[in-house]
Amino acid sequence: MQTTPRFLQGVFPFVGKGIESPVPLDAALVYTVPAGVIAQTVYFRGGNTTGELVYVVLTRDGRPMRYFPIGAKSDVHVPLRVVEDLDGGTVVELLVGAPEGVAGSIVVDLGLVEV
Repeated sequence: MQTTPRFLQGVFPFVGKGIESPVPLDAALVYTVPAGVIAQTVYFRGGNTTGELVYVVLTRDGRPMRYFPIGAKSDVHVPLRVVEDLDGGTVVELLVGAPEGVAGSIVVDLGLVEV
């Protein structure tokens, strides 16, 4: 079985719109599973430059799938042991939630594999 790795990654500035109101970070953090392929998320790494707790939410077709809290001026690495198949046409996106007005940058690295 041949697999192909895919990554959503980079450093992105953001301004919080409220801890319960996650916002998209960048078009580079949107991935559509190609037709005829199944994808799975494998890991998430993130870093937070602000002095506040923030979180990254992985959405699947616009609905929350996984939440990754990142402490103030901290980082996190989460190997995903429970994986779900993402069928062709599924759209995944990373958003950030932060307190209103909190500005900083978030470092993200989401690893996926296409099967």
